[in-house]
Amino acid sequence: MQSLALPLDNIFIPSKTESTTLMVVLHGRGDSSEGFLNLPDFIGIDSMNYLLLDAPFEYFGGHSWYNLPPDQLPGIEYSRKILTELFDILFAGNFTPEKTFLFGFSQGSLLTFEFGGRYKEVLAGYIGISGYIYDTTKLIEEVNPYVREASWLCTHGRFDNVLAYATSKEQVEFLQASGWNVEFYSYDKEHTIDRDELTMISEWIKKRL
Repeated sequence: MQSLALPLDNIFIPSKTESTTLMVVLHGRGDSSEGFLNLPDFIGIDSMNYLLLDAPFEYFGGHSWYNLPPDQLPGIEYSRKILTELFDILFAGNFTPEKTFLFGFSQGSLLTFEFGGRYKEVLAGYIGISGYIYDTTKLIEEVNPYVREASWLCTHGRFDNVLAYATSKEQVEFLQASGWNVEFYSYDKEHTIDRDELTMISEWIKKRL
């Protein structure tokens, strides 16, 4: 395992074939970069580099991007700031926005929208799994309009007992109504990532490479 000199602890998994295509992965509350070590095998794209990040705050042996409700906002804002610094460093080096995908699960999904939607650069694709948006109205007001027109994918489990399926679906429909180019897919799963879901995500990414 390798790591890059960045503002957050990380694991970097190089592509099997020489490439600058990159997926940045944001884990959920209590997890870490190590929780996604098997992701490359499921995505199955030899030209993809993976950067698995550790969130900035410790949480019961793992990490967290922000506190539990109702105290999410300070952590969300701090994580947005540090992700902005991190992506600026990446794009000053060997990687480019147009070949970079942002992938987030649960808390990581929230940051995919809250950070990705505001970031100055347009990425190749944004993938949010089993999360929610902190403030859809404010996000729509502050979104980078070019990012809003990029490729977005959101999935959620109908049986999720951690973050409500109905909330996620309603928020995405609100974004869609505002002109946001985001696809939404439902799965018969709980608060987890489904193998069939990863197969779909892999095909979705391949279409954008």
